[in-house]
Amino acid sequence: MSRIGKAPIAILDGVTIKQDGNIITVKGAKGELTQEISPALTLELNEGEAVLVRSDESKDTRAKHGLYRSLINNMVEGVTNGYTKTLELVGVGYKATNQGNLLDLALGFSHNILVEVPTEIKLTTETQKGQPPRVILEGIDKQLIGQVAAKIRSLRKPEPYKGKGVRYQGEYIRRKAGKAAGAA
Repeated sequence: MSRIGKAPIAILDGVTIKQDGNIITVKGAKGELTQEISPALTLELNEGEAVLVRSDESKDTRAKHGLYRSLINNMVEGVTNGYTKTLELVGVGYKATNQGNLLDLALGFSHNILVEVPTEIKLTTETQKGQPPRVILEGIDKQLIGQVAAKIRSLRKPEPYKGKGVRYQGEYIRRKAGKAAGAA
């Protein structure tokens, strides 16, 4: 029994939700998102809220009920407020610059790495003295931002000995002890 799927989705002012067959479209101040849902689910629009209803009690339908409710809720949140993901580059000589949606990263390799960021995401880089360089991703699609951030992080994952690498802002890296010196 999905408790998440039963929860209503709050529709804020300025947000419209339409269902055309099994495609849900959400429009808001920041943009428009679409999501295809399972044919066994329907969206009931009430005043100020939407509820996802399943047509049968099969295992597959019950499993997807909470998933699609969360996806639609994330779409409503995205077109209302948007999402932001910040990455920090921790390491000596690590740098990040951008020209439009082309991200240029210096991560300690023999060459710089160029990453093409989708046009739906606003990319900014900032460097402050005494702080690690930051890459800031902003947009309305939570899945796309998470996917791009994970791709950038995978280029140089934080290592457990010195903590160097690309990490999410606020991410805790579990550190390991190095070699024990002179244990004889």
